[in-house]
Amino acid sequence: MAEITAALVAQLRAMTNVGMMDCKKALVETNGDLKAAVEYLRKKGIAGAAKMEGREAREGVIAQYIAPGARVGVLIEVNCITDFVARNESFIKFAEECARKLAADPQVDLEPDRLAIFNAIREKIAIARHARIEVSGHGMVAAYIHTGGKLGVLVEVGAEKEATVGTEQFRELVKDITLQIAAGHPYVVSREQAPADVVAKEREIAAEQAKGKPPQAIEKIVAGKLEKFYQGYCLVDQGFVKRNGEISVGKYIEEVAKQLGDKITVRRFVRFQVGETTA
Repeated sequence: MAEITAALVAQLRAMTNVGMMDCKKALVETNGDLKAAVEYLRKKGIAGAAKMEGREAREGVIAQYIAPGARVGVLIEVNCITDFVARNESFIKFAEECARKLAADPQVDLEPDRLAIFNAIREKIAIARHARIEVSGHGMVAAYIHTGGKLGVLVEVGAEKEATVGTEQFRELVKDITLQIAAGHPYVVSREQAPADVVAKEREIAAEQAKGKPPQAIEKIVAGKLEKFYQGYCLVDQGFVKRNGEISVGKYIEEVAKQLGDKITVRRFVRFQVGETTA
């Protein structure tokens, strides 16, 4: 019997876009004959993936899972080719189950599940990306999925006192923050986290726009434009949507923290929108 090497299995997988285990089985059944193995897979109804796998998956869904206790959460984007499949109940359940499995085990192999849903739906399915947040210290993780599953948010909010996390005020604040991130589309929590090259580019653009004005005027214009930039780019500098922008998110968090006699901080967040990455 021919030796079924890892390289041979990988070659068949590249030809058919079928899972490694199925490729190995096909090669065993056909004594290592690549052409016969492809035919074997086609007869099994698996190798039809080759044509579909070559197409771009731009549709899809964002799913989430928050483990009991709200200390571990996962946000995941799963892509497909058509919006029809993106609305398929089995496809949505698959995405949600992937999120649940990743919450339980960040190293879990989801390829068998992906192949199973492909065989059921017969359309390219790609797990584009996922984020897993586990709370450190006192705090909680929360998620928000916008209607239709095209947009999702996962956030970790921390406190210094354990009692704070159990209050209704804290939970409501965390919920409001997820909605803010969804609507406001910030990129970082605070201006200290803004990448230096991004800030430098904004400064350069602002200076170019102020070109020709007196030096002291240029300095003020650049400072004003950078402030405006931070108010869109940084979560805590954004106008709080629930208050119609009359107060910043950071100031609102401080208000709630003062009422609870604690210090509350947004530690990190992720915001996924379908199609930002193409699988």
